[in-house]
Amino acid sequence: MSDTYTYRIGDNLYLNLTNRCTNRCTFCVREGKETYEGYALWLKEGEPSAEKVLSEIGDPRAYKEIVFCGFGEPTCRLREMLSVAEEVKRRGGSTRLNTNGHGSLYNGKDIAPLLKGKIDAVNVSMNAPDAASYVRLCRPSAGEEAFSAMLDFAVRCREEGITVWFSVVDCIGKEAVAACKKLAEERNIPLRVREMIE
Repeated sequence: MSDTYTYRIGDNLYLNLTNRCTNRCTFCVREGKETYEGYALWLKEGEPSAEKVLSEIGDPRAYKEIVFCGFGEPTCRLREMLSVAEEVKRRGGSTRLNTNGHGSLYNGKDIAPLLKGKIDAVNVSMNAPDAASYVRLCRPSAGEEAFSAMLDFAVRCREEGITVWFSVVDCIGKEAVAACKKLAEERNIPLRVREMIE
């Protein structure tokens, strides 16, 4: 079986650029799973080139959105992600990035200006109301610094005029969700609560 670089769910096409991630979230669908929605997303043959991914996308207008989201953090392959996104936009498609918000921290620079014009929407996973809880739940490689970096990244995307929202999984509990909502409101960014994927 060959590696899965693109996979369709509903009207969207999702792109699986990497299995690298700066988090090891306790609730992540990757933990102990080989597949998602019937797709094998662990890459055994290596990470795909931008050209390979684009060849599998074809006409992006056939989908509601082209979503950068697989078994890894897309911004770990920033150059390839931007290259694909730019071409998708050129072909008339709509793009979204699902991210843990560590892209600027990981790449050592503010990447929000690079996303402008290439990424239409950004979904930033917050998942905890404070740095200590974030470390416990998401186990970031950068430690507590990752929490503030995630919040700052979302703000920078908003400042660049990109549609952005925070998301949290409902398994963190009502009190934590309420605290996350307050953090989001303080930054003038909406919050979406999503069901944990079993």
